[in-house]
Amino acid sequence: MGEQTSLFGDRGPQPTSHETPAQRARELNQILNHAAYAYYALDEPEMTDAQFDTYLRELQALEAAHPGLVTPDSYTQRIGGFISSQFAPVRHARRMYSIDDAMGFGELDEWLQHTDEALGATKGHPIAYTCELKIDGLGVALTYRDGQLIRAATRGDGTTGEDVTQNVLTIHDVPRVLAKPGLSKIRNGGFGQSIEIRGEVYMPRHSFSRLNEENDEAGRKTFANPRNAAAGSLRQKDPKVTGARDLETFIYAVADRTPLTITTQREFLCWLSDCGFSVNPNAKRVTDSHAVREYCKRALDQRDRLDYDIDGVVVKVDDFAQQEQLGFTARAPRWSIAFKFPPEQKRTVLRKIRAQVGRTGVLTPVAEFDPVRVAGSTIARATLHNIDEVHRRDVREGDTILVHKAGDVIPEVVGPVLEGELAAEHAARPVWEMPKVCPSCGSPVVQEEGEVAYRCVSIDCGAQAVERLIHWASRTAMDIDGLGEEIVSKLVDRDIVKDVADYYDHLTEGALANVDTGRVYETSDKHHAAGDHIVVGKTVAHKIMEQIEDSKKRGLARVLFGLGIRRVGVNVATLIAEHFGSLEKVMLAGEEDIAQIEGIGPKIAKSIHEFFTIPENVAVLERLRKAGVMLTQPGFGEESEKPQTLTGLTFVLTGSLQNYTRDQAGAQLRALGAKVSGSVSKRTSYVIAGVAVGSKLTKAQNLGIPILNEQDLETIIATGRMPEGTTQV
Repeated sequence: MGEQTSLFGDRGPQPTSHETPAQRARELNQILNHAAYAYYALDEPEMTDAQFDTYLRELQALEAAHPGLVTPDSYTQRIGGFISSQFAPVRHARRMYSIDDAMGFGELDEWLQHTDEALGATKGHPIAYTCELKIDGLGVALTYRDGQLIRAATRGDGTTGEDVTQNVLTIHDVPRVLAKPGLSKIRNGGFGQSIEIRGEVYMPRHSFSRLNEENDEAGRKTFANPRNAAAGSLRQKDPKVTGARDLETFIYAVADRTPLTITTQREFLCWLSDCGFSVNPNAKRVTDSHAVREYCKRALDQRDRLDYDIDGVVVKVDDFAQQEQLGFTARAPRWSIAFKFPPEQKRTVLRKIRAQVGRTGVLTPVAEFDPVRVAGSTIARATLHNIDEVHRRDVREGDTILVHKAGDVIPEVVGPVLEGELAAEHAARPVWEMPKVCPSCGSPVVQEEGEVAYRCVSIDCGAQAVERLIHWASRTAMDIDGLGEEIVSKLVDRDIVKDVADYYDHLTEGALANVDTGRVYETSDKHHAAGDHIVVGKTVAHKIMEQIEDSKKRGLARVLFGLGIRRVGVNVATLIAEHFGSLEKVMLAGEEDIAQIEGIGPKIAKSIHEFFTIPENVAVLERLRKAGVMLTQPGFGEESEKPQTLTGLTFVLTGSLQNYTRDQAGAQLRALGAKVSGSVSKRTSYVIAGVAVGSKLTKAQNLGIPILNEQDLETIIATGRMPEGTTQV
């Protein structure tokens, strides 16, 4: 699991006093499935490893105490990962198991002691282990037949992966044909045999830095870390793009050892090298559990010196016969453990805590510190979230602080270093407080009753304009690639754009091309002198303008979210758009009308209604309409063109569909008279499940709601009727 800030704060959602074990188990499964989907399917982790493991262990403890809670779709019964519909599915020769984690030396020692005891270790006959660095990349399975590579697949859900053969063929260190020394150790010289080899695809740190520099210069989105870059590169539709990304591999496992005349993991790693595979040179066989601990300590100390990211050490019982003796649990081998590293921490000096004004006027304290390199990139800023968090961490301007990246992704201040004289210096510094006036426009700052947030009350605040313009262009809103903070800030500073409608009726390609990016040329060339400012340029400006034009077709849900209405996230925007169908109907709706929608409460309804009573907001929306921005939900309003054969039925869509987006599928169902809801309840008639489904499926099963697949959906769309044999609850 990759690491990032938790969706639910430091502790995550906690069980209420009235919550039953079954309710908590369902909630934990929902959290774990959502986090795993973000990590494996989207390559956008939303939770730290530690937080994920906390939830998983809580679920395991609940199920141990209440065995009746264990269901086939519980996260404890799965391995992790999801299958994308972008590539053809591939079934692995044998299941690709996860590995249980040891989150510190105490848990590692406990596992080693238990394993030694289970295998009958004594001082005279200790158990040998193989220690391998845990590469932070993307799992891959390579199938060879008669010594030749015939297929490559991602890990997927552990049973089925994605066929990425053409992309893997562009990776220079993957052998197309196994070398003869390796073939000699496969029965019958490898001929007549198929063998599935497993390992990790990763991006070296130097390649990651170069790729992000190229993306930044071209105005494209940069990757958060090398793991995300590797995953995104391996899943490219065009193999040429993968080939240009400089991916590499480390190989370390095999699906089935039966064809091999090898008896230990150390021999197996040597065999892989003989075959021509890249094997991590730091792998080592150690002769007892004490040496395992020492290896893990050295790996932790040396992680910064490597040209690739590691997040721990994988420890395996070396002898294959002893591995067989220990066997597997439902999701992991008993003969292996992953010792997980804590996040890498560095010292630096906190120079300034600055209040940053967001798109809704909320002031967020941001720590600005001396630049320091952490987890593969240099960081100099980190959010402190709110005033309570500043006080809880007790950081003050001038402090020496510890910083890390949560999951090697999100910069985070751990706290002050309070050693010796540093503690006395810290105590003498004033505690930071939120400013009384907005640092952008000078308007009063207020704190609403019952809220921790401080907010600028001015609708003319320039900082809010920048943040709202950035938010409008973000991936989950109008998805306009290239309009990041640097460019948008310059556009606002030069009065080229002031509101989101300016993107469509005021911004020109020429004006955008001449915008100063804030960077300068470091060396001179025939076109530019060193120190000259770098502008956006015609090529990038043309691409951005094309993205702006394409964004007109995104639909009402994206527009509602992009407007930055307080308390309106992606899900709420979708519920509103699917219920009303057009912006005109939303604007005419009263608070009570909006609050009647399932999943929307009175506070959200009030925010939406109030937004549309402000004349300046209405004027912007009218300009968007005149510019051709779609202000209706795709597919909504087609009911009159088709017989309303599904009137009275409520559908819920979950998971990824192969031939439709969920918006498209929902529009088709509504066109036949059905209601499409975002949540499962007793009023749900049917649930349509694609792949990578989450908690909605579990809830539907518990309520006894019929589950349909994509083939059933296609039958419904084609005929306007429910498939034969389906029975409504």
